[in-house]
Amino acid sequence: QVQLVESGGGLVQSGGSLRLSCEFSGFTADRYFIGWFRQAPGKKREGVSCISNTDGTTSHADSVKGRFTISRDNVKNTVYLQMSNLKPEDSGVYYCAADGGITTVQAMCEFPVLIAHWGRGTQVTVSS
Repeated sequence: QVQLVESGGGLVQSGGSLRLSCEFSGFTADRYFIGWFRQAPGKKREGVSCISNTDGTTSHADSVKGRFTISRDNVKNTVYLQMSNLKPEDSGVYYCAADGGITTVQAMCEFPVLIAHWGRGTQVTVSS
C-alpha cells in the first residue's frame, strides 16, 4: 500500500524558511516521480516542484524558482522541499504526491489530476 506522509509545515514570517519532508513507502523509489503541490483556500491545486525517479531532473513553478529546491533520498525514502524567502502567497496546504506512470517532471507538475497517490498535506502559513 502506497503511503506518503508530509511533515515540516508551520507558521513563518515573510522572508523566512521552512523545509518540508515527505516520507514514502509501498513502492520502489527508483520507479516513481514525486512532486510537491499546494492549494490555497478557493484556489486550484497547483504544482510547486517535481523530481524524477533517478536522475534528479526537476521542475519548478515560475513563482518559486530561485526560492524553492526539491531533492530526494531514495535510501531514506524521503523527498524534501526547501523553501526560502517565503511570501504570504506561498501559504496553503502542501501535498506530496507520487506516480509511477508519468514520464516527465513537467507533466507531473502541470497535470496533478493524472497523479495516483497523495499524502494528506501539511499546512504552511506565511505571515506578512
